[in-house]
Amino acid sequence: MESVVEKFLRYVCIDTQSQEDVNTVPSTAKQWNLARLLEVELKAIGLINVRLDEHAYVTATLPATPGVKTPVIGFAAHMDTSPETPADRVQPRLIENYDGGDICYPADPDLMLSPRDFPELLNYRGQTLIVTDGSTLLGADDKAGVAEIMTALQILAGDPSISHGEIRVAFTPDEEVGRGPDFFDVKAFGADFAYTVDGGEIGELEFENFNAASARVVIHGRVVHPGDGKDRLVNSILIGMELQQMLPVQQRPEFTSGYEGFYYLMGISGSTEKTTLDYIIRDHDRQKFDEKKAFMEKVVDFLKKKYPAARLELDIKDQYYNMREKIEPVMHVVHLAERAMREVGVEPKVHPIRGGTDGARFSYMGLPTPNLFTGGHNFHGRLEYVPAQSMEKAVQVIVKIAELNTKDLTKPA
Repeated sequence: MESVVEKFLRYVCIDTQSQEDVNTVPSTAKQWNLARLLEVELKAIGLINVRLDEHAYVTATLPATPGVKTPVIGFAAHMDTSPETPADRVQPRLIENYDGGDICYPADPDLMLSPRDFPELLNYRGQTLIVTDGSTLLGADDKAGVAEIMTALQILAGDPSISHGEIRVAFTPDEEVGRGPDFFDVKAFGADFAYTVDGGEIGELEFENFNAASARVVIHGRVVHPGDGKDRLVNSILIGMELQQMLPVQQRPEFTSGYEGFYYLMGISGSTEKTTLDYIIRDHDRQKFDEKKAFMEKVVDFLKKKYPAARLELDIKDQYYNMREKIEPVMHVVHLAERAMREVGVEPKVHPIRGGTDGARFSYMGLPTPNLFTGGHNFHGRLEYVPAQSMEKAVQVIVKIAELNTKDLTKPA
């Protein structure tokens, strides 16, 4: 049987990068390549009701062990990778028996993954780390989750001694651009509860996430020859810089942690005539989230009054909300995952996601969906890595959840 690492190494070599500002789902045609492969592999494992729909959602069913009747569990992962960093021609490398030192990259001699900057590396001495050549991201977010679910399904389908109920699986596009669940049919999926396998380091278990919004500010200036610009020229770039400086410095991602929210300037482009700034706004607390959006509106209104010859446009769009209020009434799904982790030797680390997953949207669509670890670190960038042993533990956790779901586990372990 192919190992989880072997699957992962195959999947990351398929470019599935999604794209912002595209109205179709999937946002890129190349996501179909992995979707079609997973469709074939699910059928080969022996799953039934395997379906690849018009939006590249892949769903399938692993039937229950004969005579077993339990709530239906779903497992989900997304196929796309982040548009923030190059993702084509991924060249994964295995650092075996990692010694705790610096990791260099052949494609970029100036790039280094060091315990000085990332002390958690020292937790993986003696293990096998999967990294890249330094020219791209790795894609553990979330192809590690895809590989782990596929490996767990292969184990469950091939070992009749493991008793389990019906299991539903879904692989989705466009999570990284916030559109993954847009066309997902929760009712047709038919699970009573689910887990996304889209978290970070080993042991992570999350049922809280950010409330999230995107904000785009478009500033229209006025071009006049600089020699005649006094009291006439309006430089939209400078207005954009002023806007950024008016936002609280200590509420930037690089200065926040835990439950603290932030404004994150994701991109800026412009000229004297027109400048565009793209932000994401995040906070776990709904009131503080709403206050952040209101403050952004207040800043833009102030600049409109200060620069009447300019024209400013603000478009704020809510993306997803904190799933905690949807999970708390059904906390047994969290207790089940905690018990599974402990039974395979993993200590649960229950804390809020400083981000979001499809599970947040699924939860508000009626499918309670907390998030499980994949083992990966430094997602979205060229320093991304995942320990092979963490991936193997993730597989064991998925299998154990399926097995324990046949028992009455409504209380914490």
